[in-house]
Amino acid sequence: MIVTSTDLPGLPAPRRGKVRDLYDLGREMLIIATDRVSAFDVVLPDPIPDKGWVLNSLAAFWFGTTRGIIPNHFLTDKVDEFPEALAPYRATLAGRSMLVRKARVLPVECIVRGYLAGSAWQEYRRTGGACGYVLPAGMLESERLPEPLFTPTTKAETGHDEPITRAELEDLVGAETARLLGEQSCALYLAGAAVAEKAGVILADTKFEFGYLDGKLIVVDEILTPDSSRLWPSSEYKPGGSPPSFDKQYIRDYLIGIGWDKTPPAPSLPPGVISGTSARYREAFKLLTGQELKSID
Repeated sequence: MIVTSTDLPGLPAPRRGKVRDLYDLGREMLIIATDRVSAFDVVLPDPIPDKGWVLNSLAAFWFGTTRGIIPNHFLTDKVDEFPEALAPYRATLAGRSMLVRKARVLPVECIVRGYLAGSAWQEYRRTGGACGYVLPAGMLESERLPEPLFTPTTKAETGHDEPITRAELEDLVGAETARLLGEQSCALYLAGAAVAEKAGVILADTKFEFGYLDGKLIVVDEILTPDSSRLWPSSEYKPGGSPPSFDKQYIRDYLIGIGWDKTPPAPSLPPGVISGTSARYREAFKLLTGQELKSID
């Protein structure tokens, strides 16, 4: 079953993100991962089969795996444990939703880069540095960085997120919170990279979102999924180009190849790109969790 949008009568109208529908249940939130896909901060017209299932299940896996590093908002992804008011919608919610604690979400995205790729590579080619960091001369595209870089951005409701400096981050959230965001983001990245490495996957870069709950910083939204991360198969990795990936880079490469200017409306994707993206997401789930994808129909 492909789900591109949800409407659950009897509940407050959802807040729709690029991919997720969020329902406010009071002290808790219901997050539904749809099969929508975005690229360059624009939602594309074509859904990706199984995408919502993979994102939800993989996020639940990582929330459990990293709980000892920093608390998170995850409560359960088992629909039988959801509030009774959600019972009529179990068929829609099964496999693609989770119940979470509601937090005060911070207005930044916390990106950690372990490899020189994407916009950081483009900036390096122009300036010899990336995201405010000075980097060694002569680095190759996709080369491993000397150490992970914390590179926060704004969190735009519409349009593109914009890089911000550490000073700008401190102005937004305060010096102590900015310090914690950098430390916790890098700790989560290193933990995720270690798990991924054992599974034959390189975690090239990723983004996290954080919030405060009862005065404590916690991780929210999703973590270490193909939507929020750049994931490469270790067996095919070679610096000097853009490696094969298990993430949205497959879609980005297609859109760049056809010359799309990254402004709405986005073009439709051909069937081969849709099926290829779905296969890559499913493979990432299988490798990282050691589990087979099960049908939710």
